[in-house]
Amino acid sequence: MERTTCCVVGGGPAGMVLGLLLARAGVEVTVLEKHGDFLRDFRGDTVHASTLRLLDELGLGPAFAAIPHRLLTQMQVQTDGGTAPVADFGRVPGRHKHIAMVPQWDLLDLLADAAKAEPTFVLRMNTEVTGLVRDGGRVGGVRYRTADGATGELHTNLVVACDGRHSVVRAEAGLPSREFGVPLDVWWFRVPRHADDPEGGVARFGARHSVVMLDRGDYWQCAYLIFKGTDTRLRAEGIEPFRRQVGELLPWLAERMASVRSLDEVKLLDVRLDRLRKWFTDGLLCIGDAAHAMSPVGGVGINLAVQDAVAAARALAGPLRAGTVRQRDMARIQLRRWLPTAVIQGIQRGIHRAFLSRAMAEERGAPAPGRLPLPVLAARRFPVLQTIPAYLVGVGIIPEHAPSFARRP
Repeated sequence: MERTTCCVVGGGPAGMVLGLLLARAGVEVTVLEKHGDFLRDFRGDTVHASTLRLLDELGLGPAFAAIPHRLLTQMQVQTDGGTAPVADFGRVPGRHKHIAMVPQWDLLDLLADAAKAEPTFVLRMNTEVTGLVRDGGRVGGVRYRTADGATGELHTNLVVACDGRHSVVRAEAGLPSREFGVPLDVWWFRVPRHADDPEGGVARFGARHSVVMLDRGDYWQCAYLIFKGTDTRLRAEGIEPFRRQVGELLPWLAERMASVRSLDEVKLLDVRLDRLRKWFTDGLLCIGDAAHAMSPVGGVGINLAVQDAVAAARALAGPLRAGTVRQRDMARIQLRRWLPTAVIQGIQRGIHRAFLSRAMAEERGAPAPGRLPLPVLAARRFPVLQTIPAYLVGVGIIPEHAPSFARRP
């Protein structure tokens, strides 16, 4: 019978950080990842200031610095009423006054290599979790299937679900969640970037359509906001209306939209916003998107997931070593991480309602706003206010530090 002390389901940022930290605490930990490698087209490629500080504390700062990346130091908003900076990361405390844009597979490879140096860590790729093993009234492990079709069970003291917003583990456990209505979905696409383009992040909100752009050096990673449920209809209209609408919003991109050859290159993100009422049950804990699916607004999902992992490792290392993980240990994790999650989700919901929805109001027959929203106008007039969104996005509420057992010089 296969057995480990802690089974982490999902090799994303939360899963890999948790696996690394627990292994450095001497806990036997196995991470199960359904894919064969990390070379996939992630759109969430942001590494925030608090995560960069965590990498420094883990002794991984120099290795991360060696990975090619782009630094985002500010965010600006453009609407029909004008342009204004809204977030200045140079104002946040600490060494890292920026967000790093780096391919997520490079970050995951970095974490995996560091974890593999620990004798109690195991990473099993091509291993998809298909269900939970029950041991009386508690979760006692997982069932899995490998790429070659073999099946098996891995028994454990604790299962930690880090398998994202479509978590198989969460669904299998039947944990109830609170769903928040979301008015939009996102189309992801890329266009070439020129040397004289604006730097950093650019958000352009028009009367009917909106685009958020992230500077990736030689290209822009673009998020085109659409009303939820309209993907099929818009795709049926073809590529030309899409190119035209982006060109109308950002005339300097109009010619470059020809680089998007077909809508097959435009990927849909089905935006969800939810939160488990209870993140755990006996033998099982959910963190990251498995516990709270985030909107892409602010790009904070990865940062929150990593912070969850750090809090979980600090709280669970001792009980796992002793073999006595109790539900109250997991309740402390939820209690600590609930506030930052709820606050950020509340802000995202407010932006959905009061800003993004209004920016596309004309499509619903309402008059379009003719000026910049009041908070944006205030941030332009009083630059110190740009610290608030920069701190919320780059650092977060209750940022977590690496526990002492995991730190390296």
